[in-house]
Amino acid sequence: MKAVRDYALPILRSGAELILLSIGALAAPAFRAEAETAAVAGNTHLHLASGAIGGFDVLTTVSLMALAAGEPLTAGIHTHKGPKSLENTPVYLPQLSMDTDERTVFTGNAVEAISLLPTKVNVAVAASLATAGPENTTVQITSVPGFVGDDHRIEAKCGGVTAITDIYSSTSDIAAWSAVALLRNLSSPIQFH
Repeated sequence: MKAVRDYALPILRSGAELILLSIGALAAPAFRAEAETAAVAGNTHLHLASGAIGGFDVLTTVSLMALAAGEPLTAGIHTHKGPKSLENTPVYLPQLSMDTDERTVFTGNAVEAISLLPTKVNVAVAASLATAGPENTTVQITSVPGFVGDDHRIEAKCGGVTAITDIYSSTSDIAAWSAVALLRNLSSPIQFH
């Protein structure tokens, strides 16, 4: 997050396109507004790669539908992680490694999650920016004994529409490949949105 705060604004003001994988810094409304202003001033774009979640198109569509209809939008993300991936974080407890049952280790919103776990919940911030916003998107993290990787279930609801994105990955490689997919899409005559 520090690198984004240090370099994003000058890059955008210079007119260069910027792709972010580490989206956590955008949970702060003031910084998000500064980034948008810098992109406009530089006549450029700040691209948010889908990282480990995907589904930005359907999530933003449901959000837009709720806004247009004046309906409430509910959004949340439930992430399953193995106890080992939670080590050296404020939510880790030694008994997680000995548990035989799942245990919820965090419940809050995306702002609270990124403040507590700055390297573990960029996915939650990304999902929140595509839906109800960091302050209004619920985040739940569950420790699962013996689990390897991350499983993210993102849900957005408005009116008669429910969008669910469920991604499991045993590796973080999907995040890097999402940047490649974004670059490929930007340069293609036929684009996916």
